[in-house]
Amino acid sequence: MTTFTAVVAARAGDDAIGLRFEDRSWTWGEVVDEAERIAAAIATLPARPDRQRHVGVLLDNVPEYVFWMCGAALAGATLVGLNASRAGAELAGDLEHADIDLVITEPRLRHLLDGVEAPAGGIRVIGDPALDEWIDAAGPWTEVPVDPGDVALLLFSSGTTGTPKAVIVSQGRLGGLAVGMTDRVRLRRDSVTYLCMPLFHGNSVMMNLAPAMNVGAQVCLARRFSASGFARDVHRFGATYANYVGRALSYVLAQPADARDAASSLELVYGTEASESDIREFADRFGCEVMEGYGLSEGVFRITRTPDTPPGALGSAQGSFDVRVLDEDTGLECPRARFDEAGRLVDPAAIGQLVAIGGASAFEGYYRNPEASAQRVRGDDFWTGDLAYRDEAGWMYFAGRSSDWIRVDGENFAAAQVERILERMPQIRSAAVFAVPDPRTGDRVMAAVEVDAELAPIEIGRFLQAQPDLGAKWWPSYLQVVEALPLTGSGKVNKNPLRVTAWTVDGVHERVGRTGEYRELDAARRDELTAEFEAHGRSALVPSR
Repeated sequence: MTTFTAVVAARAGDDAIGLRFEDRSWTWGEVVDEAERIAAAIATLPARPDRQRHVGVLLDNVPEYVFWMCGAALAGATLVGLNASRAGAELAGDLEHADIDLVITEPRLRHLLDGVEAPAGGIRVIGDPALDEWIDAAGPWTEVPVDPGDVALLLFSSGTTGTPKAVIVSQGRLGGLAVGMTDRVRLRRDSVTYLCMPLFHGNSVMMNLAPAMNVGAQVCLARRFSASGFARDVHRFGATYANYVGRALSYVLAQPADARDAASSLELVYGTEASESDIREFADRFGCEVMEGYGLSEGVFRITRTPDTPPGALGSAQGSFDVRVLDEDTGLECPRARFDEAGRLVDPAAIGQLVAIGGASAFEGYYRNPEASAQRVRGDDFWTGDLAYRDEAGWMYFAGRSSDWIRVDGENFAAAQVERILERMPQIRSAAVFAVPDPRTGDRVMAAVEVDAELAPIEIGRFLQAQPDLGAKWWPSYLQVVEALPLTGSGKVNKNPLRVTAWTVDGVHERVGRTGEYRELDAARRDELTAEFEAHGRSALVPSR
């Protein structure tokens, strides 16, 4: 079985340009040389009898991220991708949870670690002479044996209760993806990939960097995704391939067209959760193919489209996996989806959770989180936590996130994180935050709040503006003030009836742009939203009154 370390080592001595960033470039051989220096330094950290050494990386998409990822692989260590949208106590919790021995960051992100207790290996900053001195003092790198079962990466996501989950990615799985995805995304030795999605996310590592390294293609980094900079960078680098997540394509399409777009160098763009209309428009604008697929950082299986996949469908499961849609309560297979003349789902009972029958053994688990791991495994089956429905022909359709997962613009987070912030407001007795479908792709955030006294949505908006730990994507798009939240028989808040009606009932307010203002969502605006769903082939996801 191929390991990721073997993929890295195979690039040693390769004099082809492998990495580009801004106006600088490195051959793959130079990347591996730098990785060997780093691997030697990592080896000086105290050995752990019960686990590998863990190196936390809090960086944008800069060359050093690649150097340290490759260095950790050569050292037989585990690289832990840290999310730069988290700070303070949240990052401190991530460091503790992942047993991080050393943190590597950069000057522009160092403030996120203010007040965070440094691990034993310290918090080391790119560009600080002390970091280079420490690396130089380590001496030459000595090759170490690496097993396919060793952990190559820990990729953080957020659990449904707000507790962080670190997805385990083994050396064998990442090495296998590097090889397998090379053909899947049609990378060649002369391919030029554009990597602008964050490297702490599995999409960029698994769908771009690792397969590009496997074939020796050229990787062009963008520090962060920029809608206005996407086309400019593609033309400047001569990129033939790019990966994306969520609404990235729609953001690019909202920018003025460049005269060079139609004759761009792009051949293939691969990602998840773009709308049908965005896929068509992007392909037409850049003269390339846009390919969609469904996968998880947890691995197990993939769903891919084929030329005969119906519009709006995810596709069908790749390989020999038996993937079904099961009722979350009974565990029985949901009825096949039927649609009315407008394309709406006739029976909501068709929606259930995507489950890989017999797939539990392929799940590598969450680091130090047996409870979260157990939620994904029932007997021999792997439960994804994602909702879907399946038509009579067997095609799968995505229907959102199960339980309290919310996914906005490619970022997963838990409703509990937003609920805690809302409940800081003295007048709010309880908050229920949940995902509602976005007309184009992914989710939007909706919040229903139970209050002690009369409270206007504008006051809630002003309160949220003053909360420094409210993520930009966590803002409720829709806000409903209620006298009492619905409860289950055991006295817990029952979000299901709220999800069903969502924004279709009276008394819901919609956020105005990216401000703290909210305006009442009237019948005319509800009709506009319904029309948006229809325009993007998502009529089946329009909430029912």
